[in-house]
Amino acid sequence: MGATAAVVLAALVQAAGDDPVTTALSLSVPSQYKSLIQDAGNACPQVTPNLLAALLTQESGFNPKARSQVGAEGIAQFMPSTWETHGIDGNGDGKRDVWDPADAIPSAAKYLCGIAGDIKDVPGDKQSNMLAAYNAGSGAVRKYGGVPPYKETQDYVKSIRALADRPTGGKTVTANSDEAATALNAAAKMIGTPYSWGGGNASGPSTGTCCSPNGRSGTSITGFDCSGLTLYAYAKAGISLPRTAAQQYAASEPVKPGDVRPGDLVFYGSSLSSIHHVGLYIGGGWMIDAPRPGTQVRYDPMDVMTDLIAVARPTSHSNKEI
Repeated sequence: MGATAAVVLAALVQAAGDDPVTTALSLSVPSQYKSLIQDAGNACPQVTPNLLAALLTQESGFNPKARSQVGAEGIAQFMPSTWETHGIDGNGDGKRDVWDPADAIPSAAKYLCGIAGDIKDVPGDKQSNMLAAYNAGSGAVRKYGGVPPYKETQDYVKSIRALADRPTGGKTVTANSDEAATALNAAAKMIGTPYSWGGGNASGPSTGTCCSPNGRSGTSITGFDCSGLTLYAYAKAGISLPRTAAQQYAASEPVKPGDVRPGDLVFYGSSLSSIHHVGLYIGGGWMIDAPRPGTQVRYDPMDVMTDLIAVARPTSHSNKEI
C-alpha cells in the first residue's frame, strides 16, 4: 500500500441501512473499475455499489497489486486460503486470478453476500455485521452478537460506513487555500493546549473520555486528542469533519505526494483500516498535532512516527435548495 490512495471521493453516496435498495454507483472510483463495481455491487440486497467501492478503497486504495504484511492479496485483499474457497472467474477467461480486478471485485461481492447470509440472524445492523465478518470472520460476529469488540474491526466498519454512507445531495468541494489557512491558524492558536484522550470538539478544547490503549484517561483534562484538534480547526473554517482519525480519512480526498499542500491532513497507521493518528500539514515536512497523552498540541516533523500511510484533503458539502 502506497502513502496515498489514487482515488477521488465524491459526495453523492447512497446511504445504506438494514434494507438497502439497489442503486447506481455514485462514489467516484477509477474509471477502469466502474462497470465492475456497478455490476458486482448489485449481487444481493446487503451489498450496494457504493458499499463495495468503499470497501475496495479501504482495503487497497484500488491498487490491484496490493499485498499486506499478513499476506492478503489484490484489490480486495483476499487471504490465499479465502481466495481458494471463494474466488471466482469473474471475466470468464478460464482462470481465477486474485490479482485481476475482473475476478477479484465480483469475488468480493459474492463473498460479502455469502457472509450476509451466514450471519443473517445476528442482531444489529446487517451491513455493519457483514463488514465486521469480512474483517474478523463470521464466527466472531456470531460469538459477540454483532460487531465484535476488536478495535481494528470496529475502526474498519466505521471507516467504510463513513465513506459509503455520506449524505447525498450537493456538491463536494475540497478545502481551498483560504479554508486551509483558517484551519491552520485555528490549530496554531491551540499550541500548548494539553492532550486529552477523546477531548476536543467543534467549539474548542473539552474534557475527554476513558481510556487510551495504555489506560490514560482524558476525563479530568481539558484539551484535544489528535482528531479533536483537526475537527476543531476545520470547524473554524466551516468544514465539518467526523470525530475519529479513520473517519476523517474516509471523509477526505486522498492526494498524491507531489500535490500535498498546507492544511492537508496527515494520517498514520499500518494500513488504511488501522489509522490511529492525524495531524495538519503546515509545509516543509512539519505538521501541527496533538501527539499523545502527557504532551501538548505542538509542531512535529512528519516523520515523528514511522507509519505515515496517507495524506488527504478535507471535503465540504454545499447543498442547494431546489
